Amino acid sequence: MHEGGNGGAADTPSEAPASGVEQPGFLALERELTVLLRRARASQGEMSREVHPDLEPSAYGLLVRLDECGEQRATELAAYIGVGKATMSRQLHALEELGLVTREPDPADGRAWLVALTPEGRDRVSRVREARRARYARSLADWDAGEVTELARLLHQLNRGTDR
Repeated sequence: MHEGGNGGAADTPSEAPASGVEQPGFLALERELTVLLRRARASQGEMSREVHPDLEPSAYGLLVRLDECGEQRATELAAYIGVGKATMSRQLHALEELGLVTREPDPADGRAWLVALTPEGRDRVSRVREARRARYARSLADWDAGEVTELARLLHQLNRGTDR
């Protein structure tokens, strides 16, 4: 049984130093991001149901984008979310049916549509986002405020790096 150290194999050459993606830091990063992303997917499902019981989890991010940026063209939303026009059209139709968004022709280009949150949609999304931030505050209550700020900065840097 191997319990660490050289395992009793004194004449076995030592392993080459880890390089590139095999470095312990990247292995730890992969492990921690896997846990974070799994939890984020579960959380997104919960948050979408809090906005509306019939809301698809994948549409929650679309609502957050509209909450943060205001009205946008459907094509801009599709590009941001990373879906095709047909998928975006289907999602927007479902969101309209739930009373969460409106679509109106873009006055600058009659072929395009502008999408915006309805007052009901804005209220529901705002309540869920405030509750989520309160959960973060409770989860990180024993962190120093500077650590929270640093985590946000590093996550922003990671997100920018993965956009390239």
